[in-house]
Amino acid sequence: MNRRTKEQVVAELHEILKDTKWAVLTNYRGMNVEKITALRNALRKSETELRVVKNTLLRIASRGTALSVLDDQFKGPLAIALTPGDAVEPAKVLVEFAKKNAELEINCGMLDGKFLSKDQISALADLPSREVLLGQLLSVLVGAQTGLVTVLSGVPRSFVQVLNAYRESKESA
Repeated sequence: MNRRTKEQVVAELHEILKDTKWAVLTNYRGMNVEKITALRNALRKSETELRVVKNTLLRIASRGTALSVLDDQFKGPLAIALTPGDAVEPAKVLVEFAKKNAELEINCGMLDGKFLSKDQISALADLPSREVLLGQLLSVLVGAQTGLVTVLSGVPRSFVQVLNAYRESKESA
């Protein structure tokens, strides 16, 4: 790779890294092309890109981006998974693929500029998706309002029942 090509790769990668909210470094040593292609296809469904980049080019491209927290982790043969969107779905894909394929080893990651360990990435993969979490939050908010209305309507309802009982007792007497 000549200098001009390297500069183009670094510039392109830097633009991608500026928009990246979540990234994971993986060791792909021992994986064949078919498995890497299968992983790339699975990650593409969750709008995530898997790239194999030279560590020096990645280090240069990550300067001034959130990925710079992983600078000291750029060692050995690495593939990097990048996404500008939701981090839960690609984390699930990577963790499941790593369970089925022992060659893929998740090293570490980054979420919104914060370092993630391998255990934190696994915990992220255990979370429900964003849509499920929003649905749960909505049900809690609606439940609170329903409870408030029930409590507030209880006092007038009780008052009406007392008046009705008093009326019935006067009518029977």
